[in-house]
Amino acid sequence: MDLSNLKPAEGSIKDRKRIGRGQGSTRGGTSTRGHKGAKSRSGYKRKLGFEGGQMPLYRRLPKFGFKNINRVEYQGINLDVLEKYAAEKGITNFTQEVLMEIGLVNKNDRIKILGRGVLNSKIEVTAHAYTKTAQKAIEEKGGTANTIQN
Repeated sequence: MDLSNLKPAEGSIKDRKRIGRGQGSTRGGTSTRGHKGAKSRSGYKRKLGFEGGQMPLYRRLPKFGFKNINRVEYQGINLDVLEKYAAEKGITNFTQEVLMEIGLVNKNDRIKILGRGVLNSKIEVTAHAYTKTAQKAIEEKGGTANTIQN
């Protein structure tokens, strides 16, 4: 046995169906497309959502809703999360760079500090926005809540 004797397994290689090569091939004429209709024409492409001429679902359903193009999305971080990192890792100054290193936010995220949880540490936080309860809790413990202007 050597490389010159290798062959594919019996029946594993099939010739492709040669369509539109004359009447003698049994696949000339309509070339397996049937007679007339959009699917028999060249360049046919079924529309997305086409249901055979029936009114498509996306047109049967009513339009609703509103998307505010001026909406500002914030990445929320709760006080209990900040407290956990302050207790475990000894972090007292939470800036955008520190929160990125931890993995809580991405580079372009706007940060909002939320008030869930209890804060036991004196921390300094720099974020884009705060809830009233979060800001109050940080300042009660002697920390500072700095705002990033963007």
